Amino acid sequence: MPPATLVLGIDIGTSSSKGVVVDAGDGTVVARAEVEHATSFPHPGWVEHDAEGVWWADLASITRELLAHGTPDAVGVSGIGPVLLPADAEARPLRPAILYGVDTRATREIAELTDEIGAEVIVARGGTPLSSQAVGPKWRWLQRHEPEVWDATRHFFMASSYLVHRLTGEYVLDHHSASQCDPMYDLEAADWAPDLAELVAPGLALPRLRWPGEVAGVVTEHAAAQTGLRAGTPVVTGTIDAWAEAASVGVERAGDTMVMYGTTMFLVQVADAPVRHPALWATRGVAPGSFTTAAGMATSGAITAWLRDLVGADYATLTDEAADVPPGARGLLLLPYFAGERTPILDPDARGLVLGLTTGHGRAELYRAALEGIAHGVRHNLEAFREAGGPDPRLVAVGGGTRGGLWTQIVSDVTGQEQHVPADTTGAALGDAVLAARALGLAADLASWNPIVATVTPDPDRTTRYDAFHQHYRALYPATADAAHFLAAEQRRA
Repeated sequence: MPPATLVLGIDIGTSSSKGVVVDAGDGTVVARAEVEHATSFPHPGWVEHDAEGVWWADLASITRELLAHGTPDAVGVSGIGPVLLPADAEARPLRPAILYGVDTRATREIAELTDEIGAEVIVARGGTPLSSQAVGPKWRWLQRHEPEVWDATRHFFMASSYLVHRLTGEYVLDHHSASQCDPMYDLEAADWAPDLAELVAPGLALPRLRWPGEVAGVVTEHAAAQTGLRAGTPVVTGTIDAWAEAASVGVERAGDTMVMYGTTMFLVQVADAPVRHPALWATRGVAPGSFTTAAGMATSGAITAWLRDLVGADYATLTDEAADVPPGARGLLLLPYFAGERTPILDPDARGLVLGLTTGHGRAELYRAALEGIAHGVRHNLEAFREAGGPDPRLVAVGGGTRGGLWTQIVSDVTGQEQHVPADTTGAALGDAVLAARALGLAADLASWNPIVATVTPDPDRTTRYDAFHQHYRALYPATADAAHFLAAEQRRA
């Protein structure tokens, strides 16, 4: 019997990196590995990673651990994004990478570029308004605040493209990641927008564009010595983690919508054409020629982790207690804007709020209110998808938050939408393996790789009850935004 064809998938997350070795013949996960790492918060609103000490070190560590289970025939990588890593002429990082929308340092530059280019032009060309998620304003921030770094910059990387470069020596970026470099990419043309790229990052040689599943190059002798991989092994271009995760669960047809339960909540919906909305992100997809609409909340699991640490109880206990609390958390309503908010309000100075507190409320009600507040945020984003004219959604739930059942049930009850849960919610690393397998001509049918094993169905009575809460949820942010902005300014001063 011939040996199995193995593929390796590695994903760099915000707080940990994960890897899998998969039998490309049938999708069986042969082995898994995970490494936790540090995320740096050097100033309020700044969130950074050390590309060498985190991204590359994690890949090397995970690869060597997983090689004990077999030698892969192809490698796929993904990572957090969009991020900005400036590097010199030898592709050496010049500073820590500036992370995605959770890093809000470039608010001034967002306003400047929006004024210079025009909000309508930005959305028409790139599909997405400028926000803390966009790469372009962070380039201008770098030029203004770290001119010596900018002067030395000759390369630009994201997490996946940096790993691909370290493995293969190739300077490439996938179309999806490029489409989040607003305003530097032209969505319709599927190419860099030379005039806007020159305005934002004058003189910078931009990476060649490839689709996420295309082979970018092969493992070099030098990278093989550092990782243990076999020299000559194909490496696919890869992409941003959420889109790799969507690939892992077969979110590929128009209307397919991934709901990712993690430290942040993320939604990716596939569309046949660009779906433009001033509060959403229209991007290119994973498959050649495809489009997606995306939404991202700044905090979700981060709030439950904060509450867990605050009250000193574990998740299982809090979940059991919250399950005994009726819908509505006995009269509590939470705004989940604990780190500002990305879509659909695009306000880095929004802040968290719990309304209705009395001395009769305890940790069970607070935990239930947190889960419900996040669910209202998901509903708010799904409403924006519909307002934009997107297709009817088919929700597929992924991520660590799908375990246990309460959170997914609350989201279905609040939104009125059923959710499909696949057999494997490993996440982006499995999606990387899918892309690597497809580069070898395998894994064409994901239904056998990762079938749907459960469906979460909304309870109509609970949905009706939550409708009233949702009206107040939608009204609460505009009613308190001025106070939140005042408090955010005070927090920066403190």
